[in-house]
Amino acid sequence: MSETASGVRLMTMNVLAPQYADGASRRAVLAREIQRLRPDVLALQEVTREDVAELVGAGWHVVPHPRWSSDGVGAVLAARRPFGHTTADTLQVTARTARTDWCGAVAAELTFPEPIGPLLVIHHKPSWPYGYEHERELQALAAARLADETAAEVAAERPVRHTVLLGDLDASPGAASLRFLRGSQSLGGTSVCFQDAWSAVHPGEPGPTFSPRNPLVRRGDMPEAQDRRIDYILLRCGLYGPGLRVSSCRRVLVEPVDGVQASDHYGVVADLTPPDHTPGLWREQQP
Repeated sequence: MSETASGVRLMTMNVLAPQYADGASRRAVLAREIQRLRPDVLALQEVTREDVAELVGAGWHVVPHPRWSSDGVGAVLAARRPFGHTTADTLQVTARTARTDWCGAVAAELTFPEPIGPLLVIHHKPSWPYGYEHERELQALAAARLADETAAEVAAERPVRHTVLLGDLDASPGAASLRFLRGSQSLGGTSVCFQDAWSAVHPGEPGPTFSPRNPLVRRGDMPEAQDRRIDYILLRCGLYGPGLRVSSCRRVLVEPVDGVQASDHYGVVADLTPPDHTPGLWREQQP
């Protein structure tokens, strides 16, 4: 799947900063997997400036996140085709977010060939600590506002047809921040609705992306972590649901490759394709 097959492939993965667990070998595995999967849009977390330079050297167009840690770790949104309008938010919503020094969000416009058309991509990275769900709620609100504001800014030239939000959201599906994004509850007097790509394809399946079955989780700084699905690809719904179909969604780099575990997270890849007919109309009403 790629844009040449009348669809878009998206991938998100927290790749674990390279100073841990033989980062050079892990980066080599990641590079081969990205080349094999051929995503059109790529959201990576825990990257360095050197990682970004390698993406650029490989022909990717990149939008780095607005904040980076003191040791040079951050996040990046990348695409095979050039970005249009881009905006960012540092997600500094309370005094505690100063402790999560590379949280942030970027919104970037991409234009794909028909029938996909204009696509707005939000790479969202909220605060990570377990007890920071209050911050993640406020940051989810900020990401939703960023999507609306960016869509309004580009609407004069070409209205945004579809919006996707993806990234390491550091919250399980039942958390308030995810319930808000998935349309199960309101926050701050407002509501939105994004379809969860994993749940659309695997209803009822937990699909953890951070798990003690991963040896790097057991070795890492959260050794007592339980299974958590915290990495997402979400497709925004209009009045009649999403305007694209989630034709596939899967976890990637779950198992070691040649003895190398790529990260303490598993990646998520989703393919979005046009629906059988336009939401809001019965099939018989299609022009």
